[in-house]
Amino acid sequence: MTYDFLVESYETERLKVLGVWSEFRDEDLPIRPRHDDPRGRSVHEHMVHQCVSEDTWFRTMLGIDVTAAPLPQQETRTEFITRYAEDSGRRLERLRQRDESWWAEMTAFFDVRRSRAWVMTRRLAHTAHHRGQQTTMLRMLGRDLHSTYGPTADTGGLMQQRAPTIYAYPSLSALLDGERRGGAKAPLPGASGKVVTERPG
Repeated sequence: MTYDFLVESYETERLKVLGVWSEFRDEDLPIRPRHDDPRGRSVHEHMVHQCVSEDTWFRTMLGIDVTAAPLPQQETRTEFITRYAEDSGRRLERLRQRDESWWAEMTAFFDVRRSRAWVMTRRLAHTAHHRGQQTTMLRMLGRDLHSTYGPTADTGGLMQQRAPTIYAYPSLSALLDGERRGGAKAPLPGASGKVVTERPG
Protein backbone atom coordinates (compact mmCIF):
# COMPACT_ATOMS: atom_id res chain seq x y z
CA MET A 1 0.00 0.00 0.00
CA THR A 2 1.14 3.55 -0.75
CA TYR A 3 1.07 4.63 2.90
CA ASP A 4 2.71 1.62 4.54
CA PHE A 5 5.83 3.71 5.09
CA LEU A 6 3.90 5.94 7.50
CA VAL A 7 2.82 2.94 9.57
CA GLU A 8 6.38 1.59 9.56
CA SER A 9 7.72 5.02 10.52
CA TYR A 10 5.32 5.29 13.44
CA GLU A 11 6.32 1.82 14.59
CA THR A 12 9.99 2.81 14.77
CA GLU A 13 9.38 6.34 16.08
CA ARG A 14 7.50 5.05 19.13
CA LEU A 15 10.46 2.77 19.90
CA LYS A 16 12.83 5.74 19.61
CA VAL A 17 10.74 7.74 22.08
CA LEU A 18 10.87 4.89 24.57
CA GLY A 19 14.58 4.37 23.96
CA VAL A 20 15.33 8.00 24.80
CA TRP A 21 13.10 7.91 27.88
CA SER A 22 15.02 4.86 29.07
CA GLU A 23 18.24 6.92 29.02
CA PHE A 24 16.97 9.23 31.78
CA ARG A 25 17.13 8.42 35.46
CA ASP A 26 14.26 8.72 37.92
CA GLU A 27 15.83 11.75 39.57
CA ASP A 28 15.96 13.58 36.22
CA LEU A 29 12.20 14.12 35.93
CA PRO A 30 12.06 17.62 37.50
CA ILE A 31 15.12 18.93 35.62
CA ARG A 32 14.68 21.80 33.14
CA PRO A 33 17.23 23.16 30.64
CA ARG A 34 17.56 26.11 33.07
CA HIS A 35 16.22 25.48 36.56
CA ASP A 36 14.91 29.04 36.97
CA ASP A 37 13.19 29.31 33.57
CA PRO A 38 9.74 27.68 33.37
CA ARG A 39 9.61 28.13 29.58
CA GLY A 40 11.81 25.07 29.06
CA ARG A 41 9.94 21.83 29.73
CA SER A 42 11.24 19.52 32.41
CA VAL A 43 11.88 15.88 31.55
CA HIS A 44 8.60 15.07 33.32
CA GLU A 45 6.71 17.68 31.27
CA HIS A 46 8.21 16.28 28.06
CA MET A 47 6.76 12.87 28.91
CA VAL A 48 3.38 14.42 29.75
CA HIS A 49 3.42 16.36 26.50
CA GLN A 50 4.23 13.30 24.38
CA CYS A 51 1.44 11.24 25.93
CA VAL A 52 -1.24 13.96 25.93
CA SER A 53 -0.34 15.54 22.60
CA GLU A 54 -0.21 12.24 20.73
CA ASP A 55 -3.50 11.12 22.27
CA THR A 56 -5.13 14.43 21.24
CA TRP A 57 -3.80 14.35 17.67
CA PHE A 58 -4.86 10.75 17.12
CA ARG A 59 -8.34 11.24 18.61
CA THR A 60 -9.22 14.61 17.08
CA MET A 61 -7.34 14.59 13.77
CA LEU A 62 -7.01 10.91 12.88
CA GLY A 63 -10.12 9.53 14.58
CA ILE A 64 -8.20 6.88 16.52
CA ASP A 65 -9.15 6.63 20.19
CA VAL A 66 -7.51 3.94 22.31
CA THR A 67 -10.00 4.70 25.13
CA ALA A 68 -7.33 4.91 27.79
CA ALA A 69 -6.20 7.78 29.99
CA PRO A 70 -3.10 9.21 28.30
CA LEU A 71 -1.19 9.61 31.57
CA PRO A 72 -0.24 6.89 34.05
CA GLN A 73 -1.80 6.93 37.51
CA GLN A 74 1.68 7.13 39.03
CA GLU A 75 3.76 9.61 37.03
CA THR A 76 7.10 7.86 37.40
CA ARG A 77 9.56 7.28 34.59
CA THR A 78 8.85 3.55 34.28
CA GLU A 79 5.09 4.13 34.42
CA PHE A 80 5.32 6.73 31.64
CA ILE A 81 7.30 4.20 29.59
CA THR A 82 4.70 1.50 30.21
CA ARG A 83 1.70 3.78 29.50
CA TYR A 84 3.14 5.15 26.25
CA ALA A 85 4.23 1.69 25.09
CA GLU A 86 0.70 0.34 25.60
CA ASP A 87 -1.17 3.26 24.04
CA SER A 88 1.15 3.70 21.07
CA GLY A 89 0.98 -0.06 20.47
CA ARG A 90 -2.82 0.16 20.24
CA ARG A 91 -2.54 3.11 17.84
CA LEU A 92 -0.11 1.13 15.71
CA GLU A 93 -2.57 -1.75 15.41
CA ARG A 94 -5.36 0.64 14.37
CA LEU A 95 -3.12 2.24 11.75
CA ARG A 96 -2.33 -1.19 10.30
CA GLN A 97 -6.07 -1.73 9.74
CA ARG A 98 -6.59 1.46 7.68
CA ASP A 99 -6.83 1.27 3.90
CA GLU A 100 -5.42 3.65 1.32
CA SER A 101 -8.59 5.71 0.99
CA TRP A 102 -8.57 6.44 4.73
CA TRP A 103 -5.08 7.95 4.51
CA ALA A 104 -6.08 10.17 1.59
CA GLU A 105 -9.23 11.55 3.25
CA MET A 106 -9.19 15.12 4.50
CA THR A 107 -9.40 15.92 8.20
CA ALA A 108 -9.15 18.93 10.46
CA PHE A 109 -5.63 20.03 11.33
CA PHE A 110 -6.19 22.84 13.80
CA ASP A 111 -7.93 25.51 11.65
CA VAL A 112 -7.16 24.03 8.21
CA ARG A 113 -7.92 20.77 6.42
CA ARG A 114 -5.25 18.30 5.34
CA SER A 115 -5.07 14.63 4.37
CA ARG A 116 -4.57 12.11 7.15
CA ALA A 117 -1.25 11.16 5.53
CA TRP A 118 -0.15 14.79 5.79
CA VAL A 119 -1.24 14.98 9.44
CA MET A 120 0.63 11.75 10.25
CA THR A 121 3.79 13.10 8.64
CA ARG A 122 3.53 16.20 10.80
CA ARG A 123 2.94 14.06 13.89
CA LEU A 124 6.14 12.12 13.23
CA ALA A 125 8.06 15.37 12.80
CA HIS A 126 6.53 16.76 16.00
CA THR A 127 7.63 13.71 17.98
CA ALA A 128 11.15 13.80 16.53
CA HIS A 129 11.43 17.51 17.38
CA HIS A 130 10.69 16.90 21.05
CA ARG A 131 12.91 13.82 21.16
CA GLY A 132 15.77 15.99 19.89
CA GLN A 133 15.19 18.37 22.80
CA GLN A 134 15.34 15.44 25.19
CA THR A 135 18.61 14.06 23.80
CA THR A 136 20.08 17.56 24.18
CA MET A 137 19.01 17.50 27.83
CA LEU A 138 20.72 14.13 28.24
CA ARG A 139 23.95 15.67 26.93
CA MET A 140 23.50 18.63 29.30
CA LEU A 141 23.27 16.08 32.12
CA GLY A 142 26.54 14.50 30.93
CA ARG A 143 24.92 11.20 29.99
CA ASP A 144 25.97 8.71 27.35
CA LEU A 145 23.63 8.21 24.39
CA HIS A 146 22.75 5.03 22.59
CA SER A 147 21.65 5.21 18.97
CA THR A 148 18.30 6.64 17.96
CA TYR A 149 18.89 6.72 14.19
CA GLY A 150 22.52 5.75 13.75
CA PRO A 151 25.90 6.07 15.47
CA THR A 152 26.48 8.53 18.31
CA ALA A 153 29.68 9.78 19.90
CA ASP A 154 29.21 7.07 22.52
CA THR A 155 28.78 4.24 20.02
CA GLY A 156 32.12 5.19 18.49
CA GLY A 157 31.67 8.39 16.49
CA LEU A 158 30.50 8.95 12.93
CA MET A 159 29.16 6.71 10.21
CA GLN A 160 32.21 7.73 8.12
CA GLN A 161 34.38 6.27 10.87
CA ARG A 162 32.39 3.03 10.63
CA ALA A 163 30.98 3.54 14.11
CA PRO A 164 28.21 1.04 14.83
CA THR A 165 24.56 1.67 15.59
CA ILE A 166 23.92 0.42 19.12
CA TYR A 167 20.40 0.61 20.51
CA ALA A 168 19.90 0.53 24.26
CA TYR A 169 17.71 -2.57 23.91
CA PRO A 170 17.15 -5.06 21.07
CA SER A 171 13.33 -5.00 21.37
CA LEU A 172 10.41 -3.32 23.08
CA SER A 173 9.90 -6.26 25.43
CA ALA A 174 13.58 -6.16 26.42
CA LEU A 175 13.32 -2.43 27.10
CA LEU A 176 10.22 -2.78 29.29
CA ASP A 177 11.69 -5.71 31.20
CA GLY A 178 15.13 -4.11 31.53
CA GLU A 179 13.84 -0.79 32.82
CA ARG A 180 11.52 -2.47 35.32
CA ARG A 181 14.58 -4.28 36.67
CA GLY A 182 16.56 -1.05 36.99
CA GLY A 183 18.23 -0.96 33.57
CA ALA A 184 19.98 -3.49 31.38
CA LYS A 185 21.16 -1.45 28.40
CA ALA A 186 23.71 -2.57 25.84
CA PRO A 187 27.26 -1.50 26.76
CA LEU A 188 28.77 1.40 24.81
CA PRO A 189 32.38 1.67 23.59
CA GLY A 190 32.50 5.45 24.13
CA ALA A 191 33.93 8.24 22.01
CA SER A 192 37.59 7.54 22.84
CA GLY A 193 38.19 11.28 23.23
CA LYS A 194 37.56 11.98 19.53
CA VAL A 195 35.78 15.16 18.45
CA VAL A 196 32.64 14.20 16.55
CA THR A 197 32.58 16.47 13.49
CA GLU A 198 32.08 16.14 9.75
CA ARG A 199 34.50 19.01 9.11
CA PRO A 200 37.33 17.78 6.82
CA GLY A 201 40.81 17.62 8.30
